[in-house]
Amino acid sequence: MAAYILAFVDVTDAETYERYKQLAPPAIAAGGGRYLVRGGAVEVLEGSHDGRRVVVLEFPDIAAAKAFYDGEAYREARAVRAPASKATLLLVPGI
Repeated sequence: MAAYILAFVDVTDAETYERYKQLAPPAIAAGGGRYLVRGGAVEVLEGSHDGRRVVVLEFPDIAAAKAFYDGEAYREARAVRAPASKATLLLVPGI
Protein backbone atom coordinates (compact mmCIF):
# COMPACT_ATOMS: atom_id res chain seq x y z
CA MET A 1 0.00 0.00 0.00
CA ALA A 2 1.39 3.41 -0.95
CA ALA A 3 2.36 5.89 1.74
CA TYR A 4 2.48 9.66 1.58
CA ILE A 5 4.54 12.33 3.26
CA LEU A 6 2.66 15.61 3.53
CA ALA A 7 4.89 18.60 4.20
CA PHE A 8 3.77 22.08 5.20
CA VAL A 9 6.72 24.45 5.04
CA ASP A 10 7.22 28.09 6.01
CA VAL A 11 10.44 29.16 4.28
CA THR A 12 12.32 31.64 6.46
CA ASP A 13 15.61 31.79 4.50
CA ALA A 14 14.94 31.48 0.77
CA GLU A 15 18.61 31.42 -0.23
CA THR A 16 19.46 28.47 2.03
CA TYR A 17 16.20 26.74 1.13
CA GLU A 18 17.27 26.76 -2.52
CA ARG A 19 20.16 24.47 -1.52
CA TYR A 20 17.66 22.13 0.15
CA LYS A 21 15.63 22.08 -3.07
CA GLN A 22 18.74 20.78 -4.87
CA LEU A 23 19.45 18.06 -2.29
CA ALA A 24 15.92 16.76 -1.70
CA PRO A 25 14.86 15.46 -5.16
CA PRO A 26 17.72 12.96 -5.60
CA ALA A 27 17.22 11.74 -2.01
CA ILE A 28 13.50 11.29 -2.64
CA ALA A 29 14.09 9.42 -5.91
CA ALA A 30 16.75 7.21 -4.32
CA GLY A 31 14.25 6.34 -1.58
CA GLY A 32 11.68 5.20 -4.14
CA GLY A 33 9.57 8.33 -3.78
CA ARG A 34 8.15 10.86 -6.15
CA TYR A 35 6.63 14.31 -5.93
CA LEU A 36 2.87 14.57 -6.38
CA VAL A 37 2.73 18.21 -5.25
CA ARG A 38 5.68 20.57 -4.94
CA GLY A 39 4.64 24.04 -3.83
CA GLY A 40 2.55 26.11 -6.20
CA ALA A 41 -0.60 28.12 -5.75
CA VAL A 42 -3.05 26.95 -3.10
CA GLU A 43 -6.76 27.59 -3.51
CA VAL A 44 -8.73 27.35 -0.28
CA LEU A 45 -12.02 25.57 -0.80
CA GLU A 46 -13.00 25.31 2.89
CA GLY A 47 -11.50 26.54 6.14
CA SER A 48 -8.27 28.52 6.09
CA HIS A 49 -4.69 28.14 4.94
CA ASP A 50 -1.73 29.76 6.66
CA GLY A 51 0.26 30.30 3.47
CA ARG A 52 2.82 27.55 4.02
CA ARG A 53 4.32 25.72 1.05
CA VAL A 54 2.59 22.35 0.49
CA VAL A 55 4.50 19.27 -0.70
CA VAL A 56 3.12 15.74 -1.16
CA LEU A 57 5.47 12.79 -1.71
CA GLU A 58 4.41 9.27 -2.63
CA PHE A 59 6.37 6.15 -1.60
CA PRO A 60 5.68 2.47 -2.29
CA ASP A 61 4.87 1.83 1.38
CA ILE A 62 5.37 3.07 4.95
CA ALA A 63 8.69 1.26 5.32
CA ALA A 64 10.12 2.95 2.21
CA ALA A 65 8.95 6.38 3.39
CA LYS A 66 10.54 5.88 6.81
CA ALA A 67 13.75 4.56 5.25
CA PHE A 68 13.90 7.65 3.02
CA TYR A 69 13.30 10.04 5.93
CA ASP A 70 15.94 8.37 8.12
CA GLY A 71 18.39 7.75 5.26
CA GLU A 72 21.74 9.46 5.00
CA ALA A 73 20.89 11.45 1.85
CA TYR A 74 17.76 12.99 3.33
CA ARG A 75 19.39 13.58 6.71
CA GLU A 76 21.85 15.84 4.88
CA ALA A 77 18.99 17.65 3.14
CA ARG A 78 17.09 18.03 6.44
CA ALA A 79 20.16 19.58 8.05
CA VAL A 80 20.10 22.25 5.34
CA ARG A 81 16.32 22.73 5.55
CA ALA A 82 16.05 23.01 9.32
CA PRO A 83 17.60 26.46 9.80
CA ALA A 84 15.94 27.78 6.62
CA SER A 85 12.33 26.88 7.40
CA LYS A 86 9.72 25.77 9.88
CA ALA A 87 8.14 22.54 8.70
CA THR A 88 5.52 20.00 9.66
CA LEU A 89 5.85 16.59 7.97
CA LEU A 90 3.17 13.93 8.28
CA LEU A 91 3.41 10.29 7.19
CA VAL A 92 0.07 8.76 6.19
CA PRO A 93 -0.83 5.41 4.64
CA GLY A 94 -2.72 5.29 1.37
CA ILE A 95 -5.88 3.29 0.79
